[in-house]
Amino acid sequence: MPLILFLISAGISVFAAVTPGMADLALIAGLMVVASLVLLLLCPKALRPARDARRVIVDGSNVMHWRDNVPDLATLNAVIARLTALGYQPGIVFDANAGYLVADGFKNDLGFSNLLGLPRDHILVVPKGTVADACILAFGKQTGAPIISNDRYRDWQEQHPEIRQPGRLVRGGWVDGKVWVDIDAFAETRRTG
Repeated sequence: MPLILFLISAGISVFAAVTPGMADLALIAGLMVVASLVLLLLCPKALRPARDARRVIVDGSNVMHWRDNVPDLATLNAVIARLTALGYQPGIVFDANAGYLVADGFKNDLGFSNLLGLPRDHILVVPKGTVADACILAFGKQTGAPIISNDRYRDWQEQHPEIRQPGRLVRGGWVDGKVWVDIDAFAETRRTG
């Protein structure tokens, strides 16, 4: 429902912005866009659990590039398998264009759910025009979960100072044909902090 509200309000906002004499409607539609984005950030069940040390947020669009800097779902599947083997429950967030990079076109939550073999409520594909980084960081802050990504989110550190805490941003990669994820730093800060 929040996605439908977002799309409708975005459409009305664009219409009002290009139609003379519709400034009032543009203002109201703009407020609706902001409100629906807030709902989008708060509603995905997979990424809205109670604080849980075993929950992780995976920047799917970043992680799928870890092997040879080529987008590949096999790389992402290997990371998901590694995290699951360590007892973590990943929630995956993708940019809107991710399906074009690894499949035959746009893929929504259900499409990636089918491709990855994960429940739909563990996947979020952000709407076109939405910055996935904002959603990833909001979910990480809301849940207290570490974020699996090699992105350092430097442009976001002022709004999200929590990402400077040790173990909140967890790096990984591909070495000698195997995936590695530096999740131990987060687990250690949870035990001692």
